[in-house]
Amino acid sequence: MKKKIVVLTGAGISAESGISTFRDSDGLWENHRIEDVATPGGWAANPQLVLDFYNQRRAQLFKVSPNEGHKALVDLEKDFEVHVITQNVDDLHERAGSTRVMHLHGELRKVRSERYQSLIYSWDNDLNIGDLCEKGAQLRPHIVWFGEAVPMLEPAADLASEADVFLIVGTSLQVYPAAGLMHYAPHHIPVYYVDPRPQLNFELGRMPNLTVIPEPASTGVRKVAELLRG
Repeated sequence: MKKKIVVLTGAGISAESGISTFRDSDGLWENHRIEDVATPGGWAANPQLVLDFYNQRRAQLFKVSPNEGHKALVDLEKDFEVHVITQNVDDLHERAGSTRVMHLHGELRKVRSERYQSLIYSWDNDLNIGDLCEKGAQLRPHIVWFGEAVPMLEPAADLASEADVFLIVGTSLQVYPAAGLMHYAPHHIPVYYVDPRPQLNFELGRMPNLTVIPEPASTGVRKVAELLRG
């Protein structure tokens, strides 16, 4: 039976493909205040601005490609049962070939009904005011905004609790509740943390078998793979 590797990825792995991260730019995301484009209040105040912002992010996706970090995670599937829990809203893990991907914060290539949250649709074009779900409500980006519940958190915590190995890639571990997933991982398992600027939070600091690799995903994940294969 293959060992189960649970991988938590953050903005750092996508940054190597050219997708900008808001934490590297003084709380701005592509020159927008987070409060304006990534909160329910921002949506209520100016839905057109929010739609324009995510239309640009969605269009950008088709101009970027998975990088060596994404590909290295796919390669691990040859020898391990790999589950990716990502904080990213892009589809680079899927395009690289990862077969088990859970999105904590939603997906850019999906939209959902503003009123009926279970009505979710694949969407690759611009989303506009007047685009409605089958029940007549406005469609919005399928993104978990700041201040909203994280529906996939419980399944992610269950997955973390079953891990034989935990791998963290390209995240500052400062955004909760995702950063607290280590709390659910078995205390004794090997934990690897790949990030060029690693920051240990409380949950990670309590893990006795922690290996920190202060490198970008494109090189660091390959090093973890070498260690795991012995």
